[in-house]
Amino acid sequence: MADPAVLATEKLKQAGSAIEPLTFRQPPHNLEAEQALLGAILVNNEALDRVSSFLSPDHFFDPLHGRIYETLAALIHAGKTATPITVKTFFENVEPIDATMTVPQYLGRLAANATTIINAAEYGRTIYDLATRRSLILIGEDMVNTAYDAAVDNAPRAQIEEAEGRLYSLAEQNKYGKGFETFKSALTTAIEMANSAFQRSGHLSGASTGLSDLDNKLGGLQRSDLIILAGRPSMGKTALATNIAYNVAKAHRAGQRSDGTAETLDGGIVGFFSLEMSSEQLATRILAEQAEISSEKIRRGMINEEEFRKLADVANEMSRIPLYIDQTGGITIAQLSARARKLKRQHGLDLLVVDYLQLLAGSKASSSANRVQEITEITTGLKALAKELAVPIIALSQLSRQVEQREDKRPQLSDLRESGSIEQDADVVMFVFREEYYIERTKPAEGTPEFADWMTKMSAASGKAEVIIGKQRHGPVGTVELSFEGQFTRFGNLARDYMLPSH
Repeated sequence: MADPAVLATEKLKQAGSAIEPLTFRQPPHNLEAEQALLGAILVNNEALDRVSSFLSPDHFFDPLHGRIYETLAALIHAGKTATPITVKTFFENVEPIDATMTVPQYLGRLAANATTIINAAEYGRTIYDLATRRSLILIGEDMVNTAYDAAVDNAPRAQIEEAEGRLYSLAEQNKYGKGFETFKSALTTAIEMANSAFQRSGHLSGASTGLSDLDNKLGGLQRSDLIILAGRPSMGKTALATNIAYNVAKAHRAGQRSDGTAETLDGGIVGFFSLEMSSEQLATRILAEQAEISSEKIRRGMINEEEFRKLADVANEMSRIPLYIDQTGGITIAQLSARARKLKRQHGLDLLVVDYLQLLAGSKASSSANRVQEITEITTGLKALAKELAVPIIALSQLSRQVEQREDKRPQLSDLRESGSIEQDADVVMFVFREEYYIERTKPAEGTPEFADWMTKMSAASGKAEVIIGKQRHGPVGTVELSFEGQFTRFGNLARDYMLPSH
């Protein structure tokens, strides 16, 4: 009988011979492209202008190349000429590359081997793309390692959110700004906008709010605009915002560009950040408005079979509209921006609504300073996001209590909370005002002379609302009168006397 120890040794030898040698995979990189780009910049400093908008020292695989690039950029941005001679002093004390070559000698070789700057942008893009792939590998490795070694109290959801955040930030790198464009290009865009306005129903340059009198003042909701919709509590800010959001989404009509990508011809895809109400509450509001059934009756189940059937029909029709709701409360302006970008990438985006501005948080640095600085960061971030995504953003805002102290309670720009930055960054500032709300609360005892006067005032103000446009960069200011049906939380166009039938 064979010795077990001998058998075990034999098996180990067989297993060892069967194991293939481990292969070492290097992260993706291209040292030749890095050398070619640095050489091109050393020969002609203008090559830096072709890559500086998207390329940073961190994108280079070789740390020495990253340091050389950083030094060249610093010199050129300071208005000096960067050549192997002028850069030499910065690298004289750096450890030699090998026994035969110092870094200054290496700089001279880079310049000597450089051919032309024509391909500088291509070299830069290659370096950037490879750096992005290395970042993806790093995120993937971290995900695997964290999942293996996660503590018991570390929920998988937290790891998913962290990985998502890192992927979003990687995807959104260098999305800001295209630098200078020619005036001819800007003129072409302006003519295209005028043409789309001519073809669109109502001849509006922006998306229609569904409220014709408001559209006439605004020209529709303009791309890249930050629109502040402000008012005191119970004035109907959220109701007006949901009305507009639903009208835009309902009117959505898509087409196709010549390159095959989707294009919005009318209406739009809407993203709604509901920081105060849940998505169910928001849906109930819109359902009540469209079905013309009181939201209170819907919530309490005080509806008959016919009304329920009507609700089901309306809900079925509403389910097809491109309206997306995010009900996460207490998010930062950075998180909101990331989610809006993701929505635009995945589904498209033509209008963003934020309800409401004061419920957003800034970065830790601004919030630890003071609230005014935090609101400044939020409004600046929203305006930058509107320009980046090329969509109008409607941000709701609270008003200070000083409105209540005046006899005429119509809001003014100075009533905006932390108004400096809001008023400055906004392209349009609108106030919702319902006189009926204030008159209702001054009801005198019935049978008194004051009661008759109160009834007259109530009759004049009942079912009416005002949208006061306090600021508009590219249009007139003034007041737009709308109808308001409180039980359905619905705004509409106000019927004028001349529109009514004669008998």
